[in-house]
Amino acid sequence: MSDLPRSILIREDGPREGFQALSTVVSTGDKLRLINALSTTGVQVIEATAFVRTDRIPQLADASEVCAALPSGNTIFHALYLNQRGFTAALTHKTLSLEGFAMLALSEEFLKRNNNRTIPEALEDLRKFCHLFQAHNIPFDRLMISTVFGDALEGKKNAEDVLALCRRALQVISSEGMTPNEVTFADTTGWGNPEQVKRLISEFRSEFPAIHPGLHLHDTRGTGMANAYAGLLSGVTRFDCSVAGMGGCPFAPGAAGNIPTEDFAFLAEELGVSTGLNLEKYIECAHLAQEIAGRPLPGKLKDGGLLRVFR
Repeated sequence: MSDLPRSILIREDGPREGFQALSTVVSTGDKLRLINALSTTGVQVIEATAFVRTDRIPQLADASEVCAALPSGNTIFHALYLNQRGFTAALTHKTLSLEGFAMLALSEEFLKRNNNRTIPEALEDLRKFCHLFQAHNIPFDRLMISTVFGDALEGKKNAEDVLALCRRALQVISSEGMTPNEVTFADTTGWGNPEQVKRLISEFRSEFPAIHPGLHLHDTRGTGMANAYAGLLSGVTRFDCSVAGMGGCPFAPGAAGNIPTEDFAFLAEELGVSTGLNLEKYIECAHLAQEIAGRPLPGKLKDGGLLRVFR
């Protein structure tokens, strides 16, 4: 176990990614109930909402209302954006800690559906994002690359495919005098396995040692937690998760939710990896998320509970 990190950062994506996958529109009040509860668990970062086209994702039409009512305290709140318009909208909310973020996808067909961009167009957009970040004195915090192991639209991808796109993206960003602090690898459709995770992280680290790798894993085929464990063994310290396993992508057919935050935190803590999360409070949040969603959610810890001996 000596290769395991001592501590990790878990980012909570449930209020954005979880709710966007629901067909029934959730009230702003219920969204804020969950966000407020999550903010008491010790989680450092919560992705509260997204500034995206509401004709495509009506669930997030209340992004401004959510941001206006975010609780004060030590929690960092992010909001997803995919273009300059979304960035500008997020910039107006002082409750947000604006993250210098940009997204690509290895599957160009997925990128067209999700971002309405081709890969060359998305690479050129990176240049525009650099200019925006520089104009507002924001570092390039992270680049996310989706569908890193493949999808149903284009089939399987391998580590060399991912690294080739990384090289192209980082060259564009570097030409503008910036370097992302992190590259987050997203298994958007659950096509990856633990050996692929270990190989990708190893090869990325070998080529780009100054940039942190992160993981954003979906559990479409039950491999999400195994992939997260492979990430831990590879020394990854940054993970995106979702309370109770909420989530899915509207533009990736069949995609399930992210790995459940509380389940992954439980695994990490049992392995001696500190997460800073209060798991009892997180279990309460998982039950609240399930109540709001109005259907069973896949997280296990909310039902199994913490380890206790009954005599």
